[in-house]
Amino acid sequence: MPHAAWPVDPGVILPFLLAVALIELTPGPNMGWLALVSLEQGRRAGLAAVAGVTVGLAIWMLAAAFGLTQALMAWPPLFQLVRWAGVLFLLWLAWEAWRPEPADTGGAQVETARWRGLFLRGLTGNLLNPKAAIFYVGLLPTFMRPDHGAPLTQALTLGALHLVVAVVVHTAIVLGAARAAPLLTARVQGTALRALMAAGLVAVALWMAWETRA
Repeated sequence: MPHAAWPVDPGVILPFLLAVALIELTPGPNMGWLALVSLEQGRRAGLAAVAGVTVGLAIWMLAAAFGLTQALMAWPPLFQLVRWAGVLFLLWLAWEAWRPEPADTGGAQVETARWRGLFLRGLTGNLLNPKAAIFYVGLLPTFMRPDHGAPLTQALTLGALHLVVAVVVHTAIVLGAARAAPLLTARVQGTALRALMAAGLVAVALWMAWETRA
């Protein structure tokens, strides 16, 4: 395929993949929450959470590609509203982690409902994470070139590549945390384990409040 026929400049693909991989490997709300879910509830629960996180990122990516995210960046009160809603949501997740779990009656319906809840938490947490908006608005244009596809095509292509990298990194976090869970639960159980999970989520909420401050 001729160089100019590529939807994006092929010379930016590898640097872009390296950049987004480094960003995804930087500790943040997604990494912390996914690790905690997988430690406490296992691999399948973690993967359900990954699905929700991915859909949330995809929505931000599409909003940025179509120019909708600029409204969030241009109006500080709206940005602050999303920011603090995200922090409060993480604190609510911490409270939820601290509460004793209701008795599990078993069954496929109960398991499906639990996975659906984790999917929705991952989705909501990312929709209330303004760092995702900042990422797409700030990073994508630096890898777009005027002599290739239309801006929308380039934004969607690069955004799709980022989603692939995010899924790979987040899945690796889930699998690693789920594998480490028996080592942790053998030492920390019951109330102490719930307190550890809740403290981790509080730390993630405080980190996000600090990182997204104006």
